[in-house]
Amino acid sequence: MKERVESEINRIVHLLQGNQSPDGAWRFCLESGPLTDAYMIILLRSLHIDDEEFISGLAQRIAALQMENGMWKLFHDEEEGILSATVEAYYALLYAGHSKRDEEHMQAARQQILAKGGLSQTSMLTKLLLSLTGQIPWDAHVPIPIEAMLLPRWSPLHFFDFVGYARVHIAPILILTDRKLVIQTGRTPDISELRIPRTADHHSFAARYFQKRIEDVIRFLPYTAQIHQEALNQAKHFMLKRLEADGTLYSYLTSTVLMIFALLALGYPKSHPIITRAVAGLKAMACHRNGQIHMQDATSTVWDTALLTHALQVSGVSASHPMVQKAGRYLLSRQHDKYGDWVLHNPAAIPGGWGFSDSNTINPDIDDTTAALRAISPMQKTGMAYQRAWQRGLNWLLSMQNDDGGWPAFEKNTNKQILSWLPIEGADAVSTDPSTTDLTGRTLLEFLGNHAGLNVRNRNMQKAVSWLLRNQEENGSWYGRWGICYIYGTWSAVTGMIAVGIPKEHPAIQKAVQWLLRIQNHDGGWGESCNSDIVKSYVPLRASTPSQTAWAVDTLIAASSTPTSPMMRGIQFLLGNDAESDWTLSYPTGAALPGDFYFHYHSYRYIWPLIALGHFQKKYG
Repeated sequence: MKERVESEINRIVHLLQGNQSPDGAWRFCLESGPLTDAYMIILLRSLHIDDEEFISGLAQRIAALQMENGMWKLFHDEEEGILSATVEAYYALLYAGHSKRDEEHMQAARQQILAKGGLSQTSMLTKLLLSLTGQIPWDAHVPIPIEAMLLPRWSPLHFFDFVGYARVHIAPILILTDRKLVIQTGRTPDISELRIPRTADHHSFAARYFQKRIEDVIRFLPYTAQIHQEALNQAKHFMLKRLEADGTLYSYLTSTVLMIFALLALGYPKSHPIITRAVAGLKAMACHRNGQIHMQDATSTVWDTALLTHALQVSGVSASHPMVQKAGRYLLSRQHDKYGDWVLHNPAAIPGGWGFSDSNTINPDIDDTTAALRAISPMQKTGMAYQRAWQRGLNWLLSMQNDDGGWPAFEKNTNKQILSWLPIEGADAVSTDPSTTDLTGRTLLEFLGNHAGLNVRNRNMQKAVSWLLRNQEENGSWYGRWGICYIYGTWSAVTGMIAVGIPKEHPAIQKAVQWLLRIQNHDGGWGESCNSDIVKSYVPLRASTPSQTAWAVDTLIAASSTPTSPMMRGIQFLLGNDAESDWTLSYPTGAALPGDFYFHYHSYRYIWPLIALGHFQKKYG
């Protein structure tokens, strides 16, 4: 077994060495469903940017994802497919000119769309896209007036109560719903026949309530017309002040596409430098594979590079190795020195975090910061630059702890419950930034315990452990927000608590271990469905994936002084799982928006098995 573990580690290390970019980074694809490809096709056609080779590559990938029943789905075990994804894909294929209405696969898609309620039953973002291009009327998709941008900080609800990644989508959406832009070209397909009269909006009461409260505040302000224009200006300046050097808004494709349409709605010409630079930034985010093109919603370069650098060192590669040093220099170059919106809720801290994307300079997050700090921790002995970066990052990280004892993803104490009542689809999942198990457990406690020398005697660590214990599920698992899902959260909580000194025999840890043992698959691995993220309860995948197996195995390693039979079966699975064509290798285990958006990290099949095998080798020899 020892020889096989070493052989697999060496294989992965050799592969990674060959894939490293000249600047030291690793650039793996961050793959999602058809949404981003469809949005890019519609944007390019709307701007008369008829890059046929590029558009054809996007369309080919969309077409390849269609199911036999005519629908598009987001993950393998999703039975029927998703209406919004199907509408977006169908529309984009027509707009691209890749497919004709009378083709069999398009007729199947059309029948499914009608059978599932038509265009009016799609998601809010899909309706926005359809309204923008003249397919459905501009109804009150987001029944919040643009004047909401001007609500004062003392009001029960104001714009900066939303977390940053929500704000950069809401600002352009408010502009678009106010201006009601319709942009059509000679190529715009007409799919209005797919409209079916919509049923009553279940948000209507909440919508009227919030609209009335906003109007109550606005009523006391003079010069309503000027107030309206000022709100539009505020939304515009909010977007423009958060552009990255590549022209994208916060490094996200979805927010950037919405921003471009919002600027058009405000009168910007299609040739304006801000728009052309944004389009160029988006095109640079494409990943090319097997003749197909996929638009990433964001590049995962910093995340992948930080995790891989740490994984290599866990597996025995020295911090002084040229490959590791190159990666370390790249990470140093991506540490933030600008103040971002996070400072509004944490004014005493100075910048020092890391972001997710290669171009990200103002939106750091907890996950990426701890990943980068783990990566450079052993390098502190190789240079003062690493020591300085380490201290800045650690200080920023510690300052971001929420008052409840846990850690958020992006912004401190941004969890106002009133936002979950808003008449915005998915508001409960994406509007706020509460403490989560994965960020509090592995991201912080594991990092602070194993790399920063803190333990449970520290008051802040006590608060974090107490938060985790309060949030354990009845069956012994924990829910993880940014991975799929209960395996991810349980791994995070157990490894975090053990790292700060909670004994392996603690009832909560043993309960979690027993839960993992109960859900182990017959092949020795573990697998969890994305449906868990939707129903908020563990749903087995009925198959095993490399990343979820590695998380479970790593949990067992942390919680056991000697190798156990279930652990060894998990190791065996990791050693034998290298079939290129197996769908389990591309199953999305990264979470974003429950039920609507999931990520398949192409790097994960290397990162997490390498870490689990490295920990196994180091602990048991």
